[in-house]
Amino acid sequence: MYAAKTLPEKRKDMTLHWMDHLLEMASVREDEKPVIKLGDDLKQCLPSCFDYCSKITAYHSKSFSMASGLLGKEKRDAVRALYAFCRTTDDIVDMSSAQQAVLLNRWRQDITESAIRFNDPVVIAWADTRERFMIPDRYIRQLIDGVEMDLYKTRYENFHELTTYCYGVASTVGLMSMHIIGYRDEAAIPYAIKLGVALQLTNILRDIEEDWDRGRIYLPLDELEAFGIDESYLENKVNDARWKNFMQFQISRTRQLYNEAWPGIDMLSSDGRFAIAAAATFYRRILNKIEQKDYDVFNHRAALSKWEKLARIPDLVVKYRYASSLNSLLS
Repeated sequence: MYAAKTLPEKRKDMTLHWMDHLLEMASVREDEKPVIKLGDDLKQCLPSCFDYCSKITAYHSKSFSMASGLLGKEKRDAVRALYAFCRTTDDIVDMSSAQQAVLLNRWRQDITESAIRFNDPVVIAWADTRERFMIPDRYIRQLIDGVEMDLYKTRYENFHELTTYCYGVASTVGLMSMHIIGYRDEAAIPYAIKLGVALQLTNILRDIEEDWDRGRIYLPLDELEAFGIDESYLENKVNDARWKNFMQFQISRTRQLYNEAWPGIDMLSSDGRFAIAAAATFYRRILNKIEQKDYDVFNHRAALSKWEKLARIPDLVVKYRYASSLNSLLS
């Protein structure tokens, strides 16, 4: 069996400090709170706008749709508006067009405007959500900047670089979700960052083949080298001992991030813990699916069925729904 070389000391050093870098990125000033003007005519169409966002969520992400369905209506509508904003941003980057950068810049301007002047259901629903839950503009811009990286960056030298990308496209979503769901205090922020990184790493490990077909590799190059792997492995779909060892290392680290992020769920408002715990649980189980397929992500896309997701619900109900109800009775 092939044993990985010792990873470079420089990479180890950088890995120790990636959280410090991301915490600095997540720091919000008081003057970054949104001030939004949504006219009465646009407010009247909010129900249909939120319904449109719910349909986008249901179509593109059954896991997110199911998890967000565990929230009350106001917060459910808001997180689905968040999803629709993220989905639209992602779709612009993934479209086959020479105008991607121009369209993304236009979208960046439209989605962060203070005065909403036109009838786009996602923009309207998201504007109402931003104002209602005081979501900092910083996180919105960071998400768009993170997604934009796909236009010019297709390789990541090390884990530090990769976590910056993961923060932009995933941790920002967690931070914005916290504002919607509610949280105890700023001590929850590091947990939200780690959960976002864990979720995105799970996406990366699941979608290696799909990303390769798009010309992208989101696996740290120095870690691939340390395990004796080059790009020919992805091109030829090689699933040998080296690849299995590499994937075991990646899955182990991602599981550790889930473990470290999990205590942050208890720092959220009680009515939102169940939904976030469900989303994290569904995604974490994807790692098990990869293992069950013997790490062959080239020919098998790891996914949970609806019934496999439902099977995880009872334990979460006992831990979060029952505990929340009991706490309400005792308070």
